[in-house]
Amino acid sequence: MSNLVQIAYLISSILFILGIKFLGKTKDARKGNALSAVGMLLAIVATLVNLNLATFPEMLACVLLGGAIGLYYARKVEMTQIPEMVALFNGFGGLASLGVALSDHFLKTEVQGVEIDTVNSVSIIASVLIGGVTFTGSIVAWMKLNGKVSGQPITFKGQHALNLVLLLSFLVVGVFTFLYQADPVYITLLVGISLLVGILIVIPIGGADMPVVISLLNSYSGMAACATGFILNNNVLIVAGSLVGASGIILTQIMCKAMNRSLMNVLLGGFGQTVATGPQDGPQIVIKEVGVEEAAMLFDSASSVIVVPGYGMAVAQAQHVIRELMEQCEKRNIDFRFAIHPVAGRMPGHMNVLLAEANISYDKLIEMEAINDDFSNTDLVFVVGANDVVNPAARTNPASPIYGMPILNADKARTVIVSKRSMGKGYAGIENELFGYPNCLMLFGDAKQTITKVVGEMKEMS
Repeated sequence: MSNLVQIAYLISSILFILGIKFLGKTKDARKGNALSAVGMLLAIVATLVNLNLATFPEMLACVLLGGAIGLYYARKVEMTQIPEMVALFNGFGGLASLGVALSDHFLKTEVQGVEIDTVNSVSIIASVLIGGVTFTGSIVAWMKLNGKVSGQPITFKGQHALNLVLLLSFLVVGVFTFLYQADPVYITLLVGISLLVGILIVIPIGGADMPVVISLLNSYSGMAACATGFILNNNVLIVAGSLVGASGIILTQIMCKAMNRSLMNVLLGGFGQTVATGPQDGPQIVIKEVGVEEAAMLFDSASSVIVVPGYGMAVAQAQHVIRELMEQCEKRNIDFRFAIHPVAGRMPGHMNVLLAEANISYDKLIEMEAINDDFSNTDLVFVVGANDVVNPAARTNPASPIYGMPILNADKARTVIVSKRSMGKGYAGIENELFGYPNCLMLFGDAKQTITKVVGEMKEMS
């Protein structure tokens, strides 16, 4: 039976690897998700079969209960709430790893009364640290994303120093846990420190930077699972955890590059603290407003349109009316595409998910590097709910907090229409220079309502 279980684990690992490969391309993402799900199901079934028959009913009941809860919330959650759901998934993964580490520690020290070997002890300590940080960090991220706490950075004097002291304390207490395994005080202190570190690392991160912290916490959850695999001597957990951990770190590096930040800045919990405070230097921006009818005429007369979606589109749930706008433009043989910035929204791929939900073809969604040179040859750019990712200050103003951040070159188009509720600033806390450009027009109001009116005007023109 043991050999059959190991073969099942091997097949599961192969399915996980193939799943990750397919997830790398938008058009194959569903296939990748399905392969990964089958791999996980196979791993769970193999594990249950390998269990002592006395515990099988309890474990099966737990699996069914967890699956039912997951299915319920997966069906209930709105597409705009996917970032919060991903944050919770990361957190629960960390909590599971933490729980396994603690149960194994107390099983061996309190119940069996045996000494834990070096590899297992180090794995338990690592799982407690990473699992605890992932759990509380993800809960804070979830609370920031759904507005239960401020989405702005929460900072205080000496924050980084405190983080460093706590991490050093964890190492010291970890040594004592290794040396005095039977004393529950040290393992309890480890749990407390790890939970506190998770909170302190995430609270200074601002809302616009959440794609980075989500991918980082996803990586942490994988590392925690990998450590748990060593505790349980489970190969499939080690493989799956390594895949998630490595892919999460790679994605985090991509996100950091897109924000012109360093990975170390994220790891130290300092991401998103650099915000502009006080009045901006230079002359005030003079804007030009456009009405719904004039906006419809601009769309009607354009030969090429690029839409730049942002978090505001998600808030307004405007993705479906944008699809209607696309259909009206395509009836007029207008080239219509979407420019996707890597950190648009609140998680990696947030805009892709929302637009795909609106049945917009994947080949319409173009990444920043592939489309940036096309803006200068585009008649009309429509910015919906995006701000900092189209701010030319990132290229032109060395004093700007976002200077050096790769942006979408929307300002180089012939005409730019920006859909915004108001003249509010982005999460960087600075004015968007684009709004004052002579080729930029502001379309104020709720994005869903204004775009619906634009579509209505275009229908009357046809």
